[in-house]
Amino acid sequence: MGSSAASSAVRLATAPEEFIGLLDGLRERLDRELASWLAIKRQGAAGFREALELIDGVGELVTLGGKRLRPALVYYTCVACGGPAEEALPVALATELLHTYLLIHDDIMDHAEMRRGQPSAHARFRQSHLARGLHGDAQDFGRSVAILLGDLAHTWAVELFTTSARSIELTRCFSAMSEEVIAGQYLELLVAQRRAAREDELLNILRLKSGRYTAERPIQLGALLARAPEPVLAALSRYGTAVGEAFQLQDDLLGMFGDRSTVGKPVGEDLKEGKYTFLIFHALAAASPAERRFLEGALGDPHLPDAEVARARHLLEETGARAKVTEMVAERLRSARETLDGLDLQPEGRLFLAGLVDYLRERKS
Repeated sequence: MGSSAASSAVRLATAPEEFIGLLDGLRERLDRELASWLAIKRQGAAGFREALELIDGVGELVTLGGKRLRPALVYYTCVACGGPAEEALPVALATELLHTYLLIHDDIMDHAEMRRGQPSAHARFRQSHLARGLHGDAQDFGRSVAILLGDLAHTWAVELFTTSARSIELTRCFSAMSEEVIAGQYLELLVAQRRAAREDELLNILRLKSGRYTAERPIQLGALLARAPEPVLAALSRYGTAVGEAFQLQDDLLGMFGDRSTVGKPVGEDLKEGKYTFLIFHALAAASPAERRFLEGALGDPHLPDAEVARARHLLEETGARAKVTEMVAERLRSARETLDGLDLQPEGRLFLAGLVDYLRERKS
């Protein structure tokens, strides 16, 4: 099916740069497809101002940017397996719209005011309520409209997918992708409210919210589109689980130790929101009673002062929690690379999948 694992290893020194080039190139194609899709939707709603507001509300978020990682994994996995690249585009776009729906609802649940450097959907429509001088509660209005925007993005995702999917296996995979991330979100909410979690619960959240949703399922969609043989599909799924979990663990690290200018949100927001991550789990396990009381009090405090955030970061370092999570990332990236090295894939798709591992190893945002 193309280049061998041995020949591909020669190019890995330049893979990150080429990986970014492949990702940017697909992003440009997806942006054009999105613009065409939005234009069709706007044309269909011509004269219906309120419908146009909703269409533009989704459009503003989905065209703001983002990594486009999930659609890229659909597309380049299909390419890696020798599948029809053009047929992968609408399925790839459907995964991006599904992601948009989940981001909008996630921001409501997290009380997040910013998304991709701009006001989140509920914040934007809260401001719209105030600017128009409408009656009622502006917060409720913003949240309610954002729920509708998420529903609309999901409707579009299903429409795009169902008009392009050609097998029951694809449909089941896309449905599982949706169901699993919702279940993972619910478990994360429960854990945050309890302020306690077992390791197996955190692993389930990691697998459902990121391992499968971010990488494994998009990769499976691409492989199914290409009609990849079962052994290849199984190996690519293992690769996807590993890079997806590494991605989320890095998100947790960046949320506490990243640079705000590149991460796109204030450092420490996850702590203030009460997210019970592996960082918190490992820190509490190694903390002294006094340190544990402090961390438990800081977790979920939306008004936590910057000095206390800094103290929490220091404790995550001192207890070894940061080092443990960093090693969890490294372990998963090693597993992904080993799995990929055992596969015979088409050159461009292999380059993207190998480049993703290298990109994650150096990721800063």
